[in-house]
Amino acid sequence: MEIDDLTPAERRVWRAFARARTVDFRTGSTGSTGSTAGAAGAADEQDGPERTLRAAVLRALLLDGPREPGEVAALMVVGARITGVLDLRYATVDSVIRLHHCRFDEAPRLSGARLGYVTLRGSVLPGLSADHCRIDGGLRLTHSRVDGAVILSRAQISGALYLDDAEIGGQAGAGGPARTVLQLNRISVDDDLCARGLRTHGLIRLDGASVAGSIDLEEAELSNPGAHVLDGESLEVGAHLIGRRMRARGRIDLRGARVPGRIDLLYATLSCPGGTALRAGSCSIGELWLRGGPPVEGRLNLRRAEISQLHVEPEMLPGQVRLLDLTYTFLTPHEPAERRLPMLERDDGAFDPHAYEQLTAAYRRTGDDRAARLVQLAKLRRHRGTLPWYGRLWGHLQDAAVGYGFRPLRAAGWLLSLLAAGSVAFALEHPRALKASEAPDFDPVFYTLDLLLPVVSFGQETAFAPSGWHRGLSYVLILTGWLLATTVVAGVTRTVSRP
Repeated sequence: MEIDDLTPAERRVWRAFARARTVDFRTGSTGSTGSTAGAAGAADEQDGPERTLRAAVLRALLLDGPREPGEVAALMVVGARITGVLDLRYATVDSVIRLHHCRFDEAPRLSGARLGYVTLRGSVLPGLSADHCRIDGGLRLTHSRVDGAVILSRAQISGALYLDDAEIGGQAGAGGPARTVLQLNRISVDDDLCARGLRTHGLIRLDGASVAGSIDLEEAELSNPGAHVLDGESLEVGAHLIGRRMRARGRIDLRGARVPGRIDLLYATLSCPGGTALRAGSCSIGELWLRGGPPVEGRLNLRRAEISQLHVEPEMLPGQVRLLDLTYTFLTPHEPAERRLPMLERDDGAFDPHAYEQLTAAYRRTGDDRAARLVQLAKLRRHRGTLPWYGRLWGHLQDAAVGYGFRPLRAAGWLLSLLAAGSVAFALEHPRALKASEAPDFDPVFYTLDLLLPVVSFGQETAFAPSGWHRGLSYVLILTGWLLATTVVAGVTRTVSRP
């Protein structure tokens, strides 16, 4: 392309390219840095020809623009309107692309391209297609507004990906609520994915993505009600996934993700009424923090996840929590067992003894044996509900007698109560002696003990024969004594055999 074919605005950019000078169309100056204030709000003033650049000119400049010895060429433009399609598909561009606060009439096409550093800070775009591209530096969309979709699937970025304070998918009516507005599936980022304050209106796809550093979604607003808002299946993160004060309306799916650091959801708002708000099943996570925010609206699914530290406040848990085969080492903050047990009872699946064993182990690691016993007792009571009627009956007897062995003093209480009742009854009316000449003196207390204790004998039961209602009372005491002894033995055996 000849320079004589260019407009005055394009000629200024062409001449500045070889020395990496910034052309700022907002002020009409050409300098070394240019202003970056004002963001995309100034885009409405970029309609004049003195601020308009053709995308074909920029393409020609990047592919075959002028170079000067000893200088690094770069396309550095601020505040321009770019018409046509900036088509760099499968091209190799070694110059920096810096288009700040620009407005694009058409979505740039960067698919399969090999680029250096690209920054579109504060710009307004109808979309961005850059799948399978390779960017040797970073990609910056900070403070940008993209009305359509940003497609970066299978892209390779050697630096960081910046989406701080960007707004993507603003035209929510186009394509319906299930449309994908940020395609990052299978992307590879060698640094951080920075998206603080990101606002999206649709689905974010991160499935199969690999981020060597952290993913920062602090104070992000993700909206796709009634559908997936973030799909991160098999996501690989090198450090942390941070979502402090994040507000997500829709389903977050992290099934199979690997996050060796922490998933930080402090003060986050998760809402998916009637569906699953957060699914982190089959994940491997260093720490999961869920506290400080309102209760999760929707289901919480942590099935088959492996978590070193589970930091969850009971107040944030929703009405349905799925914990089948969840494994964790530490559970914080330390709460009484009465506040943790409802978490296990909110699983709408079948009875899962593993969940109770995990909670028991967590309490034992902190030395809280009382809480561990309460969890084991709750496990046995819930298991009782899965048994046939005779199993439930026997379970109720063990529970009432000795609390399944975890409350042994209850047996002493029953024994003393029955001993007192029998002693009073037999003291008021002595049973008849079988052989008056050989019978010992009648003692109502030891006679009652003879009836209650199936093994011990004080010689009273064999010497006296009750009659009338006393006979019925003796049968009750004998039967109750056997049941009490059996439940005590079963409970003590369970208590001794547990680790």
